Amino acid sequence: MKIVILDRKTLGYDIDVSVFEKFGSVISFDVTKPDETKERIKDADIILTNKVYVGKEELEESKVKLICITATGTNNVDLIYAKESNIDVKNVAGYSTSSVVQLGFSMIFYFVQKLDYYKNYVDNGNWQKSDIFTHIDMPFFELDGKKVGIIGLGEIGRDFAKKAKAFSCEVVYYSTSGNNQNSEYQSVSLEELLKTCDIISVHAPLNEKTKDLLGYKELNLLKDGAILLNLGRGGIINETELAKILDEKEIYCGLDVVTKEPIEQNNPLLSLKNKQRLLLTPHIAWASIEARKRLIEKVAKNIEDFLK
Repeated sequence: MKIVILDRKTLGYDIDVSVFEKFGSVISFDVTKPDETKERIKDADIILTNKVYVGKEELEESKVKLICITATGTNNVDLIYAKESNIDVKNVAGYSTSSVVQLGFSMIFYFVQKLDYYKNYVDNGNWQKSDIFTHIDMPFFELDGKKVGIIGLGEIGRDFAKKAKAFSCEVVYYSTSGNNQNSEYQSVSLEELLKTCDIISVHAPLNEKTKDLLGYKELNLLKDGAILLNLGRGGIINETELAKILDEKEIYCGLDVVTKEPIEQNNPLLSLKNKQRLLLTPHIAWASIEARKRLIEKVAKNIEDFLK
């Protein structure tokens, strides 16, 4: 059994992947460019891919029997061709919930608590020169009693809601699919959520319903001082229109995902006048040490189940 890992680098070298060796010989590539995929997988029985695209052109001359996606999203595999060719495709869900939610709250605290400002105040020697014991020139607010709106109440959205409740926040949600009904939290329209919430967190999948779900018109509904997070999928928030509104209105935004990753040099979000209103992280929400260990365990289980 020959196993090929197409983008080992995306899993992190601090995580052990030797578990796959019990299933057969393993060939691992740090990264794989589009024009390298076909050649690298032609003799493989099982392939592992995080973000390398695998479609008809890459698969038609191969003997691949199983594609393991080392992620939850499946849009990097031609699922229709795989099904027609009797190639099993297995993804992994539920491994990164805590990690994603933790980054979401880290972003909230970044904006709410103004720690960058206060750290710099001390580091630059200002507190040492102060004529009073404190410094409150950069006001911050409490989460207690704030209204949190969640767009997409799947597993991650529900965990985000649970932790928001632990901070005594009021929680409402908007279901992008219309399928998620939850008696614990109030379901509201997208417009009401955007108009009334102090903090809004996106945890929806990217599909025809959610692409550009939040454009200029929708973003302009946000309250002054509101915090918007997207830890779901790039493409749900229109980035050009987000950049425009961030320079026009005092709202704050934390993004872990963008439409094209890695982010392109000409992305308008990199050219904001009001840079303090945006916190960009390089798609790390999923990637705590524990989450990546769970990911490898679940991929190994997928292979084991396939081989039974």
